[in-house]
Amino acid sequence: MKKIALAAAFAAAASTAMAGSYAKDDVVMEPVVVVEETAASSSSAAIVVPLLLIAVLAAAASN
Repeated sequence: MKKIALAAAFAAAASTAMAGSYAKDDVVMEPVVVVEETAASSSSAAIVVPLLLIAVLAAAASN
């Protein structure tokens, strides 16, 4: 019985070891380059947040 279990274990190990292929693939996929353009906006959000922060700090300091 032990010999049958050992043979089954070797058979299972051999089948999983040979699952891959060493053949050279002829299909070569080129990488896809994705270019995302940013929309030019006239928003002044980069200046509004610091100005609001300064206003809040000034209001807190005046109390």
